[in-house]
Amino acid sequence: MVMALTLSGFLAAFGGESTPGTSDDPLVSKSYVDSRTTYTVVHMQANQKLIGGAGAEIILRSGEATAIGNGSNGVSDMTEGKDLMTTDKVGTNHLLLVPRDDGRGIQVWTESYVMVRGSYSVQ
Repeated sequence: MVMALTLSGFLAAFGGESTPGTSDDPLVSKSYVDSRTTYTVVHMQANQKLIGGAGAEIILRSGEATAIGNGSNGVSDMTEGKDLMTTDKVGTNHLLLVPRDDGRGIQVWTESYVMVRGSYSVQ
Protein backbone atom coordinates (compact mmCIF):
# COMPACT_ATOMS: atom_id res chain seq x y z
CA MET A 1 0.00 0.00 0.00
CA VAL A 2 2.79 2.43 0.92
CA MET A 3 4.64 1.52 -2.28
CA ALA A 4 1.53 2.23 -4.41
CA LEU A 5 1.01 5.64 -2.77
CA THR A 6 4.68 6.52 -3.23
CA LEU A 7 4.64 5.51 -6.91
CA SER A 8 1.40 7.41 -7.63
CA GLY A 9 2.81 10.49 -5.89
CA PHE A 10 5.98 10.24 -7.97
CA LEU A 11 4.02 9.96 -11.22
CA ALA A 12 1.79 12.90 -10.30
CA ALA A 13 4.77 15.06 -9.35
CA PHE A 14 6.91 14.26 -12.36
CA GLY A 15 4.23 13.78 -15.02
CA GLY A 16 4.83 10.12 -15.77
CA GLU A 17 1.83 10.14 -18.11
CA SER A 18 3.16 12.82 -20.54
CA THR A 19 4.93 12.00 -23.77
CA PRO A 20 7.41 14.56 -25.14
CA GLY A 21 6.02 16.40 -28.14
CA THR A 22 2.34 16.05 -27.19
CA SER A 23 0.02 18.88 -26.17
CA ASP A 24 0.72 17.95 -22.52
CA ASP A 25 4.48 18.29 -23.04
CA PRO A 26 5.11 20.31 -26.24
CA LEU A 27 8.48 20.73 -27.89
CA VAL A 28 9.47 24.27 -28.86
CA SER A 29 12.29 25.64 -30.98
CA LYS A 30 15.25 27.56 -29.61
CA SER A 31 14.24 30.62 -31.65
CA TYR A 32 10.77 30.58 -30.02
CA VAL A 33 12.28 30.45 -26.53
CA ASP A 34 14.81 33.17 -27.40
CA SER A 35 12.07 35.44 -28.74
CA ARG A 36 10.23 35.15 -25.41
CA THR A 37 13.21 35.42 -23.07
CA THR A 38 15.82 37.72 -24.61
CA TYR A 39 15.90 41.46 -25.12
CA THR A 40 16.89 43.22 -28.35
CA VAL A 41 19.22 46.21 -28.03
CA VAL A 42 18.03 49.14 -30.15
CA HIS A 43 20.30 52.12 -30.91
CA MET A 44 18.12 55.18 -31.40
CA GLN A 45 18.80 58.68 -32.64
CA ALA A 46 17.39 61.88 -31.15
CA ASN A 47 13.65 62.46 -31.78
CA GLN A 48 12.91 58.85 -32.76
CA LYS A 49 9.93 56.99 -31.30
CA LEU A 50 9.80 53.37 -30.24
CA ILE A 51 6.21 52.10 -30.36
CA GLY A 52 5.60 48.82 -28.56
CA GLY A 53 3.15 46.10 -29.42
CA ALA A 54 0.87 44.47 -26.85
CA GLY A 55 2.94 43.16 -23.96
CA ALA A 56 6.20 44.75 -25.11
CA GLU A 57 8.78 45.47 -22.42
CA ILE A 58 11.04 48.52 -22.79
CA ILE A 59 14.11 49.49 -20.75
CA LEU A 60 15.89 52.81 -21.40
CA ARG A 61 19.59 52.05 -20.87
CA SER A 62 21.04 55.45 -21.80
CA GLY A 63 19.89 58.82 -23.05
CA GLU A 64 16.76 60.82 -22.32
CA ALA A 65 13.21 59.83 -23.20
CA THR A 66 9.59 60.59 -22.46
CA ALA A 67 6.57 58.32 -22.52
CA ILE A 68 3.99 58.20 -25.30
CA GLY A 69 0.48 57.42 -24.07
CA ASN A 70 -2.65 56.74 -26.11
CA GLY A 71 -4.49 59.89 -25.05
CA SER A 72 -6.25 58.45 -22.01
CA ASN A 73 -3.80 55.83 -20.66
CA GLY A 74 -0.04 55.70 -20.34
CA VAL A 75 2.82 53.24 -20.33
CA SER A 76 3.16 51.15 -17.17
CA ASP A 77 6.37 51.90 -15.27
CA MET A 78 6.80 48.61 -13.43
CA THR A 79 9.78 49.93 -11.44
CA GLU A 80 7.87 52.86 -9.92
CA GLY A 81 4.44 51.24 -10.00
CA LYS A 82 2.72 54.02 -11.91
CA ASP A 83 1.45 55.04 -15.32
CA LEU A 84 3.64 57.34 -17.39
CA MET A 85 1.55 59.68 -19.50
CA THR A 86 2.69 61.46 -22.65
CA THR A 87 5.69 63.76 -21.91
CA ASP A 88 6.43 62.11 -18.51
CA LYS A 89 10.16 61.46 -18.19
CA VAL A 90 11.28 57.83 -18.46
CA GLY A 91 13.79 56.77 -15.81
CA THR A 92 16.98 55.04 -16.89
CA ASN A 93 16.86 51.28 -16.20
CA HIS A 94 13.11 51.35 -15.43
CA LEU A 95 11.06 48.47 -16.81
CA LEU A 96 8.16 49.76 -18.91
CA LEU A 97 5.24 47.63 -20.09
CA VAL A 98 3.02 48.44 -23.07
CA PRO A 99 -0.36 46.85 -22.29
CA ARG A 100 -2.01 47.04 -25.73
CA ASP A 101 -1.08 47.58 -29.35
CA ASP A 102 -2.45 51.13 -29.51
CA GLY A 103 0.51 53.42 -30.21
CA ARG A 104 2.13 53.62 -26.79
CA GLY A 105 5.88 53.68 -26.29
CA ILE A 106 8.67 56.20 -25.80
CA GLN A 107 10.27 59.10 -27.63
CA VAL A 108 14.00 59.63 -27.17
CA TRP A 109 15.38 63.18 -27.10
CA THR A 110 19.06 62.28 -27.30
CA GLU A 111 21.02 59.41 -28.83
CA SER A 112 19.90 56.45 -26.73
CA TYR A 113 20.16 52.72 -26.23
CA VAL A 114 16.97 50.85 -25.41
CA MET A 115 16.37 47.18 -24.65
CA VAL A 116 13.08 45.76 -25.94
CA ARG A 117 11.35 42.40 -25.60
CA GLY A 118 8.30 41.80 -27.77
CA SER A 119 7.07 43.44 -30.95
CA TYR A 120 7.93 47.07 -31.66
CA SER A 121 8.56 49.59 -34.40
CA VAL A 122 10.91 52.58 -34.60
CA GLN A 123 9.62 55.75 -36.23
